[in-house]
Amino acid sequence: MSLDEATTALLAQLAAAGGAPMHEVSPGEARARMAGLAQLYPAGPGARPQRRRTHPRAGGELPARVITPPNPRGVLLYLHGGGWVVGSIGEHESLGRQLAAATRCTVVLASYRLAPEAPWPAAVEDAWAALQWVDAQRSALAAEDAPVVVAGDSAGGNLATIVARHARDAGGPSVDLQVLVYPVTDHDFDNGSYTDPANQLALNRQTLQWFWEHYVPVDQRDHADVSPLRADDLAGLPPAVVVTAEHDVLRDEGAAYAERLRAAGVQVDHRDFAGQMHGFFTMVGLLPAQAEAVDHVAQQVDTHLNSLETTR
Repeated sequence: MSLDEATTALLAQLAAAGGAPMHEVSPGEARARMAGLAQLYPAGPGARPQRRRTHPRAGGELPARVITPPNPRGVLLYLHGGGWVVGSIGEHESLGRQLAAATRCTVVLASYRLAPEAPWPAAVEDAWAALQWVDAQRSALAAEDAPVVVAGDSAGGNLATIVARHARDAGGPSVDLQVLVYPVTDHDFDNGSYTDPANQLALNRQTLQWFWEHYVPVDQRDHADVSPLRADDLAGLPPAVVVTAEHDVLRDEGAAYAERLRAAGVQVDHRDFAGQMHGFFTMVGLLPAQAEAVDHVAQQVDTHLNSLETTR
C-alpha cells in the first residue's frame, strides 16, 4: 500500500520548508528542527496538571514529567525516540497526555542523556535508573501494587525492551507489559525495509546510519544492550505490544523482534500500520493514523491490565 494522503501531504509541507537532510547537519541543528516540528502538535487531552520532576542517574539527576489521570490504574514509563541523538520529553508531552487519558495510567516521561555528548551506554543507564525510580515511587504515582508498563518509540523502544530485560535478569523491578513502537532492535542496514526505495522518507537509511555513528562504535553494536534482537535469551520477558509502520526502514527489525519474542514464549501483539511512515505515532494531531495507533495501544494495555486485575 502506498503512503496515505495525510502523510503524503505532510511530507510535501516539510519538503517545502527546505533545509538539508538531517544526516547532513549537526546534532544541535537536528535537535532544533525536531523541536520546531513539535510546535505543531496540540496540547493534548486535559489530564491533571503535569508535575515537573527529576529522576536520579549516576552522578546527577535528569528531568521527568509526570502526567496523572483521575484514579490511575497503573504507571507507564515512556522513553522518547530520536535516534539517541535528538528528541526531548517536552516534545512528547502531547503524546504523554494522550496516553494518560487513553490508558488511565500515570505517564512518566523520563529524560536520558543524548549522544554524541553522552554515547552508549549512557542512555541505557539512564533508562534503567528511570525504571528503578518509577518502581520506588509506585505508591505516589498510582498505588503500591500498581502495574508498570515500559514503553517507547524508535530509540526509546530500544531502551524500553533493554530495561525490561535488565529487570528480568535482576529479579526486578517488576514490569508487567512492554510497548515497543517501531523499535530499533538491530544494526543491519541492508535488510529489505532499509533498502526499499519506498521507505526513504522523513527517516531513511542514511539518517539511521548517522544516528548510529553518533551513538555507539561499530565494534560494540552486537551487544544485546545495543541490538536487542541479538540477545541470547528473550524468554521470561513481559508481554509485548509491538507497533510497526509499513513504510519505515525499521519495519523488518521490529517484526523480527516480535517473532523472536513469540519464539521465546512471550505473549506478543504485533500490528503493522499500512500506509504509515516512521514517526507517525508521535505526530499528534497531524496524522489520522496517529490517534488510531494510540487507541490500539490503549486497548492492548486495557486488556492486559484487566487480566492482571482478575488474577491478583
